[in-house]
Amino acid sequence: MKTQWTFLTSLFKPLLVIAILCTALFVLSSCTVNPATGQQQFTALMPQQQESRIGADEHQKIMKTFGQPNPSDPAQLYVEKLGQAVSARTERPEVTYRFFLLDTPMVNAFALPGGYVYVSRGLLALANSEAELAAVLAHEVGHITARHSAERYSRGLLTSLGASVVAAAIDNKEVARAAGLGSALYIKSYSRSQEHQADELGIRYLHRAGYDHFAMARFLEALESNTAFERVLAGHGEAQPFNYFSTHPQTADRIVQAVNTAGRYEQGKGRVGRESYLKTVDGVVYGDSARQGFVRGQNFYHTKMDFTFSVPDGFQLQNQPSQVVATSKSGAVVLFDAAGNRNRLDAMTYLTKVWMREEPLDSVEEITINGMKAATASFTGTVNKAPVTIRVIAVAWAPDSFFRFQMAIPNNAGAAVIEGLKRTTYSMRHLTEAEKKDIRPWRLRIVTAKTGDSVDSLARSQPFETAKEDHFRVLNGLKPGEGIVSGQKYKRVSVR
Repeated sequence: MKTQWTFLTSLFKPLLVIAILCTALFVLSSCTVNPATGQQQFTALMPQQQESRIGADEHQKIMKTFGQPNPSDPAQLYVEKLGQAVSARTERPEVTYRFFLLDTPMVNAFALPGGYVYVSRGLLALANSEAELAAVLAHEVGHITARHSAERYSRGLLTSLGASVVAAAIDNKEVARAAGLGSALYIKSYSRSQEHQADELGIRYLHRAGYDHFAMARFLEALESNTAFERVLAGHGEAQPFNYFSTHPQTADRIVQAVNTAGRYEQGKGRVGRESYLKTVDGVVYGDSARQGFVRGQNFYHTKMDFTFSVPDGFQLQNQPSQVVATSKSGAVVLFDAAGNRNRLDAMTYLTKVWMREEPLDSVEEITINGMKAATASFTGTVNKAPVTIRVIAVAWAPDSFFRFQMAIPNNAGAAVIEGLKRTTYSMRHLTEAEKKDIRPWRLRIVTAKTGDSVDSLARSQPFETAKEDHFRVLNGLKPGEGIVSGQKYKRVSVR
């Protein structure tokens, strides 16, 4: 076998060399100089006309997930206005730039090929001036003008092509998988150098639009503080685990580079716009909205769909665009979502013949949950390489829809955990009239500090169960120990 392997390897080596040479020549001949960066880049596999088509297609998916922004919403209009200001003088005037405010509490912003830029409600809450929001939008415009999506897509396809050539030459799936890792890295995220480049271009566009150049660094500092705070709230402490597929450079590095880049421009004349910004975000929904449902302690409420359920103490609820997730330190996990029932099947048929038809189910039975027909079953599985029992429940909520629970229960879970998850199943019910009236979104409110006010006095009325002062500091960009300035405006979260 060894002799045969040597023969095959020697036979295919010339082919592999030829493939590599051809690939190198193809890359060199297909590189173009980007007008924004002045650098050569390989984008041949996603031409500019294709960028617009891909962006338009992906935009429809994003709108389906997050919902169309209200075109008359003052916050949406504000995002649009700032976006057009920072994109008015880019090196790619042929691009039509479009800006959208997404109805989600996640702190996020991103761009699609073809000029589509998105910013979340959660990010609006974190920013503290017009210049900071403009910096975020300018950064995303920088990704578009630098054609980062086209570059990583083209290089990703090329890497996949190279992996295929290697795999064909040596007929080894493991090698092909390893060679294809480069493709996954390009497709999965922007590279660190691309993020730094988008920061640099964003500061350039801030300068051209007349904004304070240091706003990029200030927002990155706010982002760093918010990330650390969220980790503490989630029980992960301050240490961050190494992530091979990290999508961003360390924020501290970006802050230093942003300060250095901003220092190259004329100082002292850039617009900050703190007052106008706070006036715009006054009254903006903070956290979950009625369209998404509300997490309140151990309870989830959806006033528009008229239901609620609760999870046991010790579980942390997270409301995501397509599902609700509850996790605990015991390793137990609860996933909740909804599914259509176009054929109007009963719960047992849906669970066994549609939803879980591929699984070897145990303990299959029909149940009733607060008057609603349901079916449940279990099967064995693994979560994070640990053995678990997965309990599934399908609840016939309406003739054409089901609500679904999936509960991963560790094999070493105690009786208390199992009993608590059983109570979660039977907690699903319709809302009372009082709950429909009382459960409302929280909102950002702008207050002016008076003489004698402190962080504690301004933060005390916020509806958070814990860490009220820390929430207030992160929202307002206040460092530990920094006090309140009388006469200055601040953001706080209110139940009305």
